[in-house]
Amino acid sequence: MADVTPANLSLELNVPQKRIRAFLRGIYGTLPTGVSRWQLDSGQVARVRAHFGGDGSATPSSWSLDPGDTVRRREIHSAYGGQQQGGISTPRSIPDVLIFTDPASGAKYGYDTFEGLREDGSYWYTGEGQYGPQEFVRGNRALRDAASEGKTIRLLRTNGVNATYIGAFTTGDPAYEIETIPDADGNPREGIIFNLLPLDARVELLPAYGGELKPPGGLVDYVADPRRWTPPDFADILIPQRESAQGDRVVSRVEFELQSDFGAWLTDANTPPYRLPLRAGSTIIEPDFYVPGREWIVEAKRSTARGYVRTAIGQVLDYVHIAAKAGLTALPVILLPGEPESDLVELMFSLNIIAVCRDHSSFRVLAD
Repeated sequence: MADVTPANLSLELNVPQKRIRAFLRGIYGTLPTGVSRWQLDSGQVARVRAHFGGDGSATPSSWSLDPGDTVRRREIHSAYGGQQQGGISTPRSIPDVLIFTDPASGAKYGYDTFEGLREDGSYWYTGEGQYGPQEFVRGNRALRDAASEGKTIRLLRTNGVNATYIGAFTTGDPAYEIETIPDADGNPREGIIFNLLPLDARVELLPAYGGELKPPGGLVDYVADPRRWTPPDFADILIPQRESAQGDRVVSRVEFELQSDFGAWLTDANTPPYRLPLRAGSTIIEPDFYVPGREWIVEAKRSTARGYVRTAIGQVLDYVHIAAKAGLTALPVILLPGEPESDLVELMFSLNIIAVCRDHSSFRVLAD
């Protein structure tokens, strides 16, 4: 028989995995060093079934899989119900919305351009509907309204008949965006791209936004050969209707001018900036500037408001942390259009972050 795990038996017997694992430890002891999951033989499976009984007909009232568990998709529907076709399932037995993603299959239709794990940690997921404009009906409506209705979104990654549970998610702000995406025949149409935020999930099991990354040779790609920095294309400049809480790379006119002038200032000082894409798990993150001549990693913000500075602090420390794990020494720097409040400057100094602000036609490094 194929290997059976506590996850399989939990779905079959309507028994929490924690109880099954405790029973197994009581009989067989703890798992060997280096082994993290039970793989049960036929005798062990029989003992679990005999101990917990039941004929598998009871319907579970709560989710029982743990992030990383892999089972057959039909086992999930046998336990909880819900639609067995399509990407979004709404079982009535549990207050959850189940969504299934198959990156390999989606790539055939160009969905990989719109789906995946983004730099800010959110996961973008394409709605249901292979032809015509996608609308907020059935699964799409259920996914849009999950948070307001108190439902947890359960994301599973499929591979053939198997499904790996990634974890629990909720919708972000905004919950979705409307993009032009291809239909199953490659024709453009309006599609719904959901913005999902992890609650308890193994996001390293997800593909990066825009497609799967190659197997990593290390935590950082391109460090040995950073690419020369160029200002954002002016044609890409957007003035957002609302500011994203997730720090999306929407560049305003103010930030465009700030970055362009700062890049020119660095170049004039014979310390030209570069681009430095950093690999963090299964996604790519990238600071606004990497300045090897000064050992700076720079995050720019278009405002000195507290919210922007606080966001910049977290981002630049994350960039430096990932770079350091790959052996690249760099100092965290925050670039602002002016000098922020004194207590924010004190906070940056306390974290060994360098603050740089515009000073008329030049730039000034704030002294501690």
